[in-house]
Amino acid sequence: MIAIPPIAMIALQIALFQVAGLIDGSGGQSGKVTPLQLLAVNLSMSLTGLLTVPLIARLANVPWRAVLSYPRKFDRRRLTVYLLWALLFTVLGNAGLATFALDHTPWVGFGVTGTTIALLVVILLTTPFTAAAEELMFRGAMMPAVASWVRPERLALGAGAVVSSFVFAASHFASDPWLFGYHVFLGLATAVMAIRSQGLEAPIAFHVANNAFTAVLNVFLADGGAFSVERGSGSGGPHLFIPVVFVLATLVVVWVREGRARTASVNG
Repeated sequence: MIAIPPIAMIALQIALFQVAGLIDGSGGQSGKVTPLQLLAVNLSMSLTGLLTVPLIARLANVPWRAVLSYPRKFDRRRLTVYLLWALLFTVLGNAGLATFALDHTPWVGFGVTGTTIALLVVILLTTPFTAAAEELMFRGAMMPAVASWVRPERLALGAGAVVSSFVFAASHFASDPWLFGYHVFLGLATAVMAIRSQGLEAPIAFHVANNAFTAVLNVFLADGGAFSVERGSGSGGPHLFIPVVFVLATLVVVWVREGRARTASVNG
């Protein structure tokens, strides 16, 4: 569970990305993401996440629903509430970047073309599944798989959160140390959300809101073309503390709400 799903995801992603590059004439080169390339990346993640659920359920000998939440049942209301909170903080985070770190964004100007529409269709139809698949893979499967090798429980949860967060960051191929550290932080934040809430509703909600809104914004501000994805040296920096603040705000909301829910459950 630590090695196979990420390796399978990366291999499938590279293969589909190259096929997309041959079809649309981009040659599969990085830097600009075309609609077909985005579809290839999202499909590879979604398929890997989907296959991860029965794999971990079989290896751990638990019902597949236990991957989503345990010991309680998966709660759609939780998912909706946290999605709204995460969307609010994602909007505020991007507004902060626009105000204080515009030079560090990929935005070049507003424009709508056929490429824009195609990218938006791919984002709206596949990004929620991709985000959910990443949470299933890293927080739903890998984190407890790592934790199962460690005792006592608190140390096990910490080990699972740390290892899964570093693998999560590595899977994004960010060579810039600031950007790599930011992805580790995202992994740790969503791991804490999952542990605190005993489920994946909050991590999935945050991941969907962050990925979908940011992608839509990048597409609209790509001046009608394919949008840029920079992960090399110099792409990160202190400006990443701006979105960190709003990720922490999301985490605080989850922590407080789950604490109140537990108190109400005990008193009830």
